[in-house]
Amino acid sequence: MTKSFNELRRKMSPERRRRNAAEADRMLLKMTLQELRQGITNFSQEDIAEMLQVTQGYVSKLERQDDMLLSKLYAYVEALGGQVEIRAKFLNQEVQIKQFREIEKLKAALAPKAKQKKTA
Repeated sequence: MTKSFNELRRKMSPERRRRNAAEADRMLLKMTLQELRQGITNFSQEDIAEMLQVTQGYVSKLERQDDMLLSKLYAYVEALGGQVEIRAKFLNQEVQIKQFREIEKLKAALAPKAKQKKTA
């Protein structure tokens, strides 16, 4: 006879349940861009493409990239309504790196207002 997950969970110790919940939280914090879009928003690739003034194919390609320009990441996350923070973690401290954010503000201020849609 199979047991339901809730039945198995009831048999777990409180400590085990806390560890499982903590691991689930950690897993939710590690998402691909596609998982982020689907899990945090109701936006489709077409919606993001319209906001970024690019094609849906461009967004699809962006979501699958292993390496990308920070400017693309900033634009994508901002289209979802979020902000990117870059942090460097060391043994005894953590430092937020802000120089890239400033570069993006400068680029945005200097960019021409009428952009053409980018294609993949």
